[in-house]
Amino acid sequence: MSTPLTAGTPLTVGNTRVKEARKLSRRPVRSERRLFLADGPKAVEGALSTVLDSGERCVVEVFATPDAEQQYAALLASADVVTTVDDRALASLSDAVNPAGVVAVCRHLDVPLASALTGPMVAICADVRDPGNAGTVIRTADAAGAGGVVLAGSSVDAYNPKTVRASVGSLFHLPVAVEPDAAAAVAAARAAGYTVLAADGAGDVDLFSADLGGPTAWLFGNEAWGLPADLAALADHRVAIPIHGRAESLNLATAAAVCLYASARAQHG
Repeated sequence: MSTPLTAGTPLTVGNTRVKEARKLSRRPVRSERRLFLADGPKAVEGALSTVLDSGERCVVEVFATPDAEQQYAALLASADVVTTVDDRALASLSDAVNPAGVVAVCRHLDVPLASALTGPMVAICADVRDPGNAGTVIRTADAAGAGGVVLAGSSVDAYNPKTVRASVGSLFHLPVAVEPDAAAAVAAARAAGYTVLAADGAGDVDLFSADLGGPTAWLFGNEAWGLPADLAALADHRVAIPIHGRAESLNLATAAAVCLYASARAQHG
């Protein structure tokens, strides 16, 4: 493991480097610096195993408490820079209720839109605002074998700490693109050869009778109001998940999981 820059003396919450890292909790700062925080051993593990297309390592620096340095010694052995901080300083870098003791400063790793439109299926999230939902969709897409995820329109920042944590490392496993124009994301998916399916409770096609065998781009809408009519109209089909009980609907993350795994079953047998 790299020798901590603090030579064994943990940095405190008032240290300038800790303060600068803490500013990455704000989206404008993350966007300006193209840096973000990955909190917890799963996220740090994913980040440490990631090399960007530029050849740079994703992780710039890892902050760890003395106890965490011992507990996660094998993990931190691959870090270029490990900086020891005290418990209060680490807690100031984490939004977890019970911080695990390790937080990495990472370089942004989103890819151009075309690079996320790969593989047998992709997920396009349009105006998804809840960071936990966005992170869970990324995690589910990874598990289902999707080629990439697109956060489109006014979706939450991919590097929001809650999004990163909810992805449980999957943010580092598959391409994620950011496209401010949701209609452009749909058009690009169709141009890339995908059949675009809008997940819509009022859809005209039942999920379990839909043809999911070919390349599929799933289009998911906002948690509260779903997909705008003009955006849903750009899809090849609007697909409804059948509701057999009395529930009004499924939440976004659950609906995405059902749709993505329906595609995975059709494509993998």
